[in-house]
Amino acid sequence: MCLKFFGRLLLALAVTLMAAGQALAAGEVLMMATTTSTDDTGLLPVLGEAFKKDSGIELKWVAVGTGKALEHGKNCDVDVLLVHAPGAEKKFLEEGSGTKRTEVMYNDFVLVGPAADPAKIKGKTAGEALAAIAAAKAPFVSRGDDSGTHKMEQSLWKGASMALPDKETWYVSAGQGMMATLNMAGERKGYTLVDRGTYIAYEDLAKGAPALVVLVEGDKPLLNQYSVIPVNPAKCPKVKIKEAEAFSDWLASAKGQKVVGDFSLKGKKLFTPNAAKQ
Repeated sequence: MCLKFFGRLLLALAVTLMAAGQALAAGEVLMMATTTSTDDTGLLPVLGEAFKKDSGIELKWVAVGTGKALEHGKNCDVDVLLVHAPGAEKKFLEEGSGTKRTEVMYNDFVLVGPAADPAKIKGKTAGEALAAIAAAKAPFVSRGDDSGTHKMEQSLWKGASMALPDKETWYVSAGQGMMATLNMAGERKGYTLVDRGTYIAYEDLAKGAPALVVLVEGDKPLLNQYSVIPVNPAKCPKVKIKEAEAFSDWLASAKGQKVVGDFSLKGKKLFTPNAAKQ
């Protein structure tokens, strides 16, 4: 009788511990550093909810420029990154700070400015447009924050065979996120570079009457690729690598790619999934 009682007690204890272990696994929190563009568009809560439903893992994030996001990874502040500056990302991997880089989605950058378009950039290539802005000395507001957008802008000036005009009075460095930069450019009746997803969100906030309109788009250098990178546990022993890899694999899976592809604002797609094309 006594042995049966203790046997049942041990079995009950084992079941309780197993249930507690499963609850703990389901209650894990994954910390991600990502860009302001994924945050401003409203994509992150949608991804977080879908990922938690499929995995039981809660996704939390800090939204900053890509340069700062990569620093968070190097400093072991986060477990995974979702960023959009391929050159900086590859260097991050070469330094051993990340385990792998998986391309998961893209949109594109556009050059926007006032509808009056004083520099006459509409329909030009990105390089021609920047040259025209410089020639007209029209206000240009840069993110100036080492974000993926800022890095792209610097690359476009270089691609146009022009030195970065950061000493010119018409060139303004905002040092802020994309929405704040758009608002500053609108107030100055100037130009800026923005990812299309954030521009759609900006346009929506303006109730269809934005101060800035799309003037240059579709040029090949304006492609905006996003990738997910788990932080390397060899450099950051406390990183939740299993959860980070689970998120990376999920985002590249058919389920994750469908969430990205289905995400829209006012009927407009903000990102195109492309993990399957690798």
